[in-house]
Amino acid sequence: MSSNRSQHLEDKAHRAPVLSEVLSCPVCLSIFNNPVTLHCQHNFCKSCLDQSWDQAGTQECPVCWRRSCLEPCPNFTLQNIVESYLKEQEPATVSKGMCILHRESLKLFCLDDHEALCVVCQTSRSHLNHRIWPVEELALDYREQLKKVLIPMEKKMSTFIYFKEECVKSCGYIKTQTQQTETEIKQEFQKLHKFLQDEEAARIAALREEEEQKSEIMKDNIENITREILSLSDTMKSIKLEIGVEDLSFLANIKDTVKRTQCQMQDPEGVSGALIDVAKHLGSLKYRVWEKMLGIVQYTPVTLDPNTVHPHLSLSKDLTSVTCSQKQEFPENPERFKNCVSVLGSEGFTSGRHCWEVEFYI
Repeated sequence: MSSNRSQHLEDKAHRAPVLSEVLSCPVCLSIFNNPVTLHCQHNFCKSCLDQSWDQAGTQECPVCWRRSCLEPCPNFTLQNIVESYLKEQEPATVSKGMCILHRESLKLFCLDDHEALCVVCQTSRSHLNHRIWPVEELALDYREQLKKVLIPMEKKMSTFIYFKEECVKSCGYIKTQTQQTETEIKQEFQKLHKFLQDEEAARIAALREEEEQKSEIMKDNIENITREILSLSDTMKSIKLEIGVEDLSFLANIKDTVKRTQCQMQDPEGVSGALIDVAKHLGSLKYRVWEKMLGIVQYTPVTLDPNTVHPHLSLSKDLTSVTCSQKQEFPENPERFKNCVSVLGSEGFTSGRHCWEVEFYI
């Protein structure tokens, strides 16, 4: 089996030069490229035939010199054979760096056709007036060009890596900002909650105090009326008893009895302002609480923007004052001052007159 394979390879090696000659264009002596056939059955590369006709000025066959009246016909069968042959020869060529047609080293490179050539290929008409360079020299030149191109690309890569690192830092800083700001918001609302809770407790205490006062007044009034009722009840009972005695005794005491009936009692009067003054407690309650809240809150027309502060400046928690400090680690965002030790306000003014007091501590 191995001997048959070896014999096949030897036969193939002997046939290769003959087949390459058959598949070569008689004009450029290279393997057919886009082969066409004339009426006389001779085959040529289409580009070689066009170039030959342009130089001769007539449409004659470059081999038999017969004049062709018809346009050359593409030879697809020959093209398929050429492609099969080149595919069969290509692995050996690539591995050894040899020319398929001439079995010479591929030491040259055609820049116009972008293909490797041997010294024999260079003399063919298909590469006439082409830019041909030695492979080693051209490769060295291109390597140097690519090395130069890599320098700005490496700088660009460093820039991208730097900005990526800054973005990662910004992500961590955003999380820190969120946590700190959330803490400040909670503390501020705790103060507001405490104020509202204290205000609520104070107003409920005032309500309870008024309730106690008004209830005490009503209790005293009830006790007075109760005593009047008891006194009147005793008088009525006594008169009823006198009415029931016999006539002589009744008449004997009639003077005292009539006198008791003449004791006039004043009618009880309603107590003015006895009820809870609901209007005082609920009237414009929210507004009066808000008005009182103004005494504990602070409004600043200019709030400093922490995203613009220079690393050597430190802002207060309420963002109303700034002091010099040791360098702090801040993200290098575009809004932040880098050269000028400054900070911007979070709100800008485009018109009108504005003023505020600034205190300097040295």
